[in-house]
Amino acid sequence: MSQTAAEATQDWADKAEQRVLDEALRLSPRLGWNAGLVRAAAAAAQLSPGETDLLLPQGPRDLAAILARRHDAKAMESLAKLDPAALKIRQKIREGVIARIDAAAHDSEAVRRWAAFLAFPTNLPLALSLLWESADQLWRWAGDVATDENHYSKRAILSGILVSTLAVDLASGRESALKHLDARIEGVMAFEKWKAGVKAPNLAAEFLTALAKMRYARS
Repeated sequence: MSQTAAEATQDWADKAEQRVLDEALRLSPRLGWNAGLVRAAAAAAQLSPGETDLLLPQGPRDLAAILARRHDAKAMESLAKLDPAALKIRQKIREGVIARIDAAAHDSEAVRRWAAFLAFPTNLPLALSLLWESADQLWRWAGDVATDENHYSKRAILSGILVSTLAVDLASGRESALKHLDARIEGVMAFEKWKAGVKAPNLAAEFLTALAKMRYARS
């Protein structure tokens, strides 16, 4: 079956986005995460200025979202090798967080520039939205079907654990990150007590703290 025009356009856009992101990952340690990076990466991916504006109308914000979603996809691909039904809830969350930080650690230098960009106050809504997406995918993989307030509290708490663990991983290494992760899981009493109304953290404050740690992490 031949592609429709809309499908062909979407296919071009998806492939072009990934080409630009590949170039951005290569260039960002030198250029930072900004409009200049988008122009340089798009040119390296052989896109015209008009195609770049069409593909990434919000420039580095769009590129930041593409990177986060690539890492989400890589994490889910890794988790597909596991059977969540065979794991206890705390094991599911531990495996999910590790898979997600593994995906980001592969692009650690770019993630530091990404973090510095998202730490700007004007980018905080985007940063929180992307983090929520990551937490939601992990919970869905874990089999969460909550539709009441627990749906939101679980994702808020996991968002805080996810971003803080990534920050520790980039700053201090995997051993410290795993210790932090295990401590955080224990800190909410293995997640089961969320059903009893564990208070969600101040996610915005925790996110900004973690972004700062990522930005100034060791080289």
